[in-house]
Amino acid sequence: MVDVAKCIVQFKELPPQYITPDTPEMVTAIAHIPTAVYWTIRSIVACASQIASLIGMSHEYIASTMDAWELSGLAHKVSNMYGHLQSQLNLCQQHINDKKHIEAYMMLVRLFEIPHSDNMKIIRVLIYAKDDQPPLFDGLSKRKVSLDILRRKNVLLFISELEVPNEELFILDQMFQESRQDPTRPESQYEVVWMPVVDRSTPWTEEKNRQFEALKAMMPWYSVDHPSSIDLAVIKYIKEMWGFNKKPLLVVLDPQGRVVNNNAIHMMWIWGSVAFPFTSLREEGLWKGETWRMELLADTIDPIIHNWISEGRYICLFGGEDMEWIRKFCTLAKAVARAAGIRLEMLYVGKSNPREKIQKINAIISTDNLGHILPDLHLVWFFWVRLESMWYSKMQHGKTVENDPIMQEIVSMLSFDGSDQGWVVFSKGSGEMTKAKGENIVRCLSDYDVWKNNVLSKGFLGALNDYLREIHTPHHCNRLILPGTTGSIPERVVCAECGRPMEKFVMYRCCRD
Repeated sequence: MVDVAKCIVQFKELPPQYITPDTPEMVTAIAHIPTAVYWTIRSIVACASQIASLIGMSHEYIASTMDAWELSGLAHKVSNMYGHLQSQLNLCQQHINDKKHIEAYMMLVRLFEIPHSDNMKIIRVLIYAKDDQPPLFDGLSKRKVSLDILRRKNVLLFISELEVPNEELFILDQMFQESRQDPTRPESQYEVVWMPVVDRSTPWTEEKNRQFEALKAMMPWYSVDHPSSIDLAVIKYIKEMWGFNKKPLLVVLDPQGRVVNNNAIHMMWIWGSVAFPFTSLREEGLWKGETWRMELLADTIDPIIHNWISEGRYICLFGGEDMEWIRKFCTLAKAVARAAGIRLEMLYVGKSNPREKIQKINAIISTDNLGHILPDLHLVWFFWVRLESMWYSKMQHGKTVENDPIMQEIVSMLSFDGSDQGWVVFSKGSGEMTKAKGENIVRCLSDYDVWKNNVLSKGFLGALNDYLREIHTPHHCNRLILPGTTGSIPERVVCAECGRPMEKFVMYRCCRD
């Protein structure tokens, strides 16, 4: 009875600015309150009568069966009424919370639309400091710090779930550490903050906490000290306005708190800190200065490539998973290089999503001295994710295979990865490049005696390219596999080889070596 009374009082205390009497949840509750009051009063009267009788008759009083049944029935009825009212109260409170979240979300939307003198108002809304405790964790000093450390700085918000691919952390860590080697450089003037987005509809378990703490400990940049510092309205904003959907984002805020890039992770993969301040204009400017060359394709993957380029050596990148083809190609390429008198360096870059099979191929290539390999599978992943990022970046700027030569080369490379056979890309230093599918390059190298006389006049790559064009046939079947999490997938993509529109399929893949 007391619980029913308290519940009714709670209905009366609900904030009218968030819930009104004509709200469906309140309409239902109001309809049941009179009945609840009636049965509560009747129960009080019945109890009072029983108590009075007990006091008057002392220990000689024995309750009749009818009295016992009446009290039991009333108790059951009041209990049911309480359960129903409590259920409606919970629905009303959920309605109020939803209204508050919408209000907070709209406030956040408006906040990002107006100018600010610095970024602190934005930062404090995105990351809530509870009980005046420092809400950030410094990954370098391993101590808690206040939000003021981000004042008037360029801030990169690294937004992810608790499952962050090791490859992404590995590469981001390398780039961050490299940017901190000379903090005075203009491109080093930014801070990174990890904002973990967790599902609040499920309980925060000890296992989740261990996972969070382990990830936080791995990051050298700032992290939110606990996911609860990120309000539900902020999570809604991150998902709806910045398009977060499981795949990590790198949202860039300038010193005034303005969003200058909803996702700079593609710029970071392609150019690293050189892309600072990570704006769309900077991205466009970087592309204007680019041509399709080995530096763009692979210079940042391994320092040894930079040395080969600066020394003007012939470089060959090759990939695929067919070990028989790899062995045949490498043997032929070395023989042709000796015959042509050129210094050829060959580097195996595998396939995207490198797993145990690529690791085994790496071991064979290294043991049999067939060529060079990347020292870590993370770097193989990075080679391919950079290409995907180039495709996405170009697409964001309206570039297609038809109107952009670099885009054509990017799509060709991604098509190589989508095929089942090997492929190669040749270059000389920072100059011209040529590419071929596995069967064509093997045939071309096998026929070296046919075109070797052209090497002197046209150069090795010129002669190689001419013969590849001679043996090229119009028949082809190219597959372009784009990860669904890269961004929006265009409705129309043309083949980089023939220019015709490609058919669109949906593919689900589970790869286990």
